[in-house]
This record gives sequence, structure tokens and C-alpha cells, in this order.
Amino acid sequence: MSKHNETGIKGEQLAEKFLLEKGYYLLHRNWRFEKKEIDLIVFKEDVVVFVEVKTRSRIDFGFPEEAVDSRKQSFMKIAATAFLQQYAVYQKIRFDVISIFLENNLLNEIIHFEDAFY
Repeated sequence: MSKHNETGIKGEQLAEKFLLEKGYYLLHRNWRFEKKEIDLIVFKEDVVVFVEVKTRSRIDFGFPEEAVDSRKQSFMKIAATAFLQQYAVYQKIRFDVISIFLENNLLNEIIHFEDAFY
């Protein structure tokens, strides 16, 4: 497995742990619709949250959250729509981004951007 894939997987694991500790319930991990994927789908109170996790070990090319551009947001919205059609019980939704910075393969910083876009 390539280094960037390992970094991404580690970031998703850290984000999941972070959200569970904040009282969220995990509904799905790496949920796919066609070629679009949502990293984490969690639930808290009465809101389903679609989460994109971005992890970096260097910031040479910008901060992790900056990678969630309009194209990625559009893909997430399409996948979320498919999810809501399949699981029609959910009414309230939100899109979050979790930005993770690893230093020497250890967590340096985690930032949770709630309601990051719509």
C-alpha cells in the first residue's frame, strides 16, 4: 500500500475515534455510490452527518481541509442524495470536514469543521 493511502486510512481511523468520543454513532465507513465515496457517515441527536476526512503529513501543498474543493463537495452531495434515497428515515443532514495533520506519523492536530458546506 502506498504511503499516502496509509496516511489516509490512519486519518479516517483517528477521525472516527474522535467523533465517537464526541458522542456520534457510526452508521457507515467508506460508503460508496457508483465511484463516489463518503469517508464516514455518523449520527448524533437527530442529524445524519456526512464526513470527509483529509489527512496530511506535510502542508507543502496546503492545509488538508483545502482539498475539499467544489468538485469533491459535489460528489459528496450526489452520494448523500443516494444514501438518503436508500435510507429515507433520516430527515436532517449536515456535511462536515475533519482536517488531520500528522507529524512523524503521530497526531499533531485535528480540526472538525461542522456544517462545512451545503
